Amino acid sequence: MATRNNEYGQPIGAALPDWSARAEPTGVTLQGRYCRLEPLDAARHAEDLFAAYQAAPDGRDWTYLSLERPDTLEAFKHYAENAARGNDPRHFTVIDLRTEKAVGTLSLMRITPAVGVIEVGHVTFSPLLKRTPISTEAQFLLMAYVFDQLGYRRYEWKCDSLNAPSRAAAARLGFSFEGIFRQAIAYKGRSRDTAWFSIIDTEWPLLKQSFERWLAPDNHDAQGRQKKSLSAIRAECSPS
Repeated sequence: MATRNNEYGQPIGAALPDWSARAEPTGVTLQGRYCRLEPLDAARHAEDLFAAYQAAPDGRDWTYLSLERPDTLEAFKHYAENAARGNDPRHFTVIDLRTEKAVGTLSLMRITPAVGVIEVGHVTFSPLLKRTPISTEAQFLLMAYVFDQLGYRRYEWKCDSLNAPSRAAAARLGFSFEGIFRQAIAYKGRSRDTAWFSIIDTEWPLLKQSFERWLAPDNHDAQGRQKKSLSAIRAECSPS
């Protein structure tokens, strides 16, 4: 970040003469090539989501979430109804365009319009979208909404520091690791150190270009497998 000095000779941050508070995210629908994000609606999505999550052989995907995997449709509907009522977190459902089935959810949370900071969280992806273009596109659609439409300055990712898959996903998507907040949360009867990651607005144009190239049909074979990795494409897009 560029610095300058004030009248006392002290270094201060870059000026933001045109900054104004940003709008809060709304219940928009975001259309992609492989998936669509739409506001979570328990009546429309709960049965598909419950079936998708039950496709996993056990509940290990929920270990680092705030609750365990609901074991009945009734319990999941209750969870989905409560989640859908809130504006922070604001939950979105991932719809597979091939099947028109709901296959996962994610949310925008800790929304701070005054300073343009927002976090992606509650990422709950079923086996039906893991390691598919859908999982990457869902993240991209939400990022693009935050940066391009809402004009936020900072997009955060936080997770249990012991959650290796989440940390790897953040790095793959282009988030920068910022450090560990020790004993930041107590949940499920245990302590959590939280790993912090972020993307800022000046990094977004390169990341957006990388996502668009990775998601292009010619980068995937008939089975949806990538030909070139996202990190490789990002390196190609980076200025030399």
